[in-house]
Amino acid sequence: MGFNGARKHQKIEDPRYYYWADRLGLLVWGEMPSAYNFNTQEIENVTLEWMSFIERDYNHPSIVVWVPLNESWGVRNIFTDRNQQSFARALYFIAKAMDSTRLVSTNDGWELVETDICGIHDYSPWAENLAPKYLDKEKLLESSTGRRMLYCEGIKYEGQPILITEYGGIAFETEDEESWGYHGAVKDEKAFLKRYASVTEAIKNIPYVRGFCYTQLTDVMQEVNGLMTADRKMKVDIEKIRKINV
Repeated sequence: MGFNGARKHQKIEDPRYYYWADRLGLLVWGEMPSAYNFNTQEIENVTLEWMSFIERDYNHPSIVVWVPLNESWGVRNIFTDRNQQSFARALYFIAKAMDSTRLVSTNDGWELVETDICGIHDYSPWAENLAPKYLDKEKLLESSTGRRMLYCEGIKYEGQPILITEYGGIAFETEDEESWGYHGAVKDEKAFLKRYASVTEAIKNIPYVRGFCYTQLTDVMQEVNGLMTADRKMKVDIEKIRKINV
């Protein structure tokens, strides 16, 4: 499909996953599961598991980024809460203390604090919704691409590489009322590829964006917005996806 990496996010993978990523040359991000509420138990559990995760998988060359937090899960008030900001920073510096070789995306998606990557999640459905937000880089970095600010209160962008680390999420229509994707579903492959190409090309045309990650590779439970079904069957022509990506 033309991708060179994957975010198996909010999940510490089986070592066999990282082994095969090593063998195949697939770049992956090592990501922690998300807690729900911020409290002392979360601080203790996440910190200990974070350290164990890094220690266990440090020697997998396929892992190029560590991600302790995603979309403010477990630190829901991080935008203004100094304690939650301090916790996020602690996870960042623990990773740096244990592994000085890799980048850390501390709270991927929005409400960023100390971080090596400016990871933005943007589920705009079409190029005309996405592209205008990125015309003024300085304005973007002081605001948001959706409901949440990109940086926490009092935190400023410091020149980190900017990546769109979640986008797309296009689902096909289904009779299952529990299933969903972002911004409605499409009827067929033609409609899917039109929307996929629209947002992907728009991202590729932003001169300062250094990478992108499509949501998502396969359907997962009620999220039926994968490029493949849950049992790894392609929903659309793989060569057409590849042509758009590369």
